[in-house]
Amino acid sequence: MTVVGAVDCGTNSIRLLIARPAEDGRLTDIRREMRVVRLGQGVDATGMFADEALERTRAALSDYVDAMVDAGVERVRMVATSATRDASNRDDFFAMTARLLGTVVPGAVAEVISGDEEARLSFRGAVSELDSARGPFVVTDLGGGSTEVVAGDGHEVIVGYSANIGCVRVTERALPSDPPTAGEVAAAEEFIRERLAPAFAAVPVERAHTWVGVAGTLTTLAALHLGLTEYDSDVIHLSTVPLDDLDAVCRRLVAMTRAERAALGPMHPGRVDVIGGGSLVTMELARQLAERAGITELVVSEHDILDGIALGLLD
Repeated sequence: MTVVGAVDCGTNSIRLLIARPAEDGRLTDIRREMRVVRLGQGVDATGMFADEALERTRAALSDYVDAMVDAGVERVRMVATSATRDASNRDDFFAMTARLLGTVVPGAVAEVISGDEEARLSFRGAVSELDSARGPFVVTDLGGGSTEVVAGDGHEVIVGYSANIGCVRVTERALPSDPPTAGEVAAAEEFIRERLAPAFAAVPVERAHTWVGVAGTLTTLAALHLGLTEYDSDVIHLSTVPLDDLDAVCRRLVAMTRAERAALGPMHPGRVDVIGGGSLVTMELARQLAERAGITELVVSEHDILDGIALGLLD
């Protein structure tokens, strides 16, 4: 049975999924892992990857490659998203990834994918376990540097848009204080509205019946809503959060100091400084979807672009 490896390298984290097909056409996980490497550190300001960010990413990918070799991976695909699209020294990144990935499958290289492709893969992964009768869906993938908003009917994408806004970008651009001041929060909210406006102009979210959210900001918000003392993917996956409760969790996080966030059981250390920015993006997404589509709750999925990549390798 074919074993595939999917790697997603975003602005904040690099993630791995090793999987094989199940009899029902879904995926059976062999290994799923995430590390915060902050590849996009400073890219919004400098337009370049920092040397230390490249080294953190190299170290994590080296471990992932060892895991894929041990698991007998036969097909591999690594995609790089927002930060890599923006970095002028991305050739250094690709040289490094080619050296490592070639150990798994000769000739394998990382790819920079477009925002449209990122949106399509995120949608496929997010709704793969949901009953198509719950559609039409709107899927949001809130990353470090970009946020994808995708509408689909059943399991097929209608249209998607990749907005140049995410938790790292908001934090670096507008939230320097700890905790952020009221003025900084207001400026961040304006920046977020400006960057998300084209997404809501392009994507017909008005048709959606179900909002599905993926990626670390939203899964962490769900964990906090559920009152978990530690992060538990099995409990979080496909849980629902009423929008009033979501708003309350987001506002609490924005007002907290970094030390207060770090003390929260489900909080990954690599999200402590940026989840306030991610919460502000989430609040704007929720506001727009409530007003435009009458959405009243968020469904949180642990399956996302990684699953979309892996499913594509099995087609």
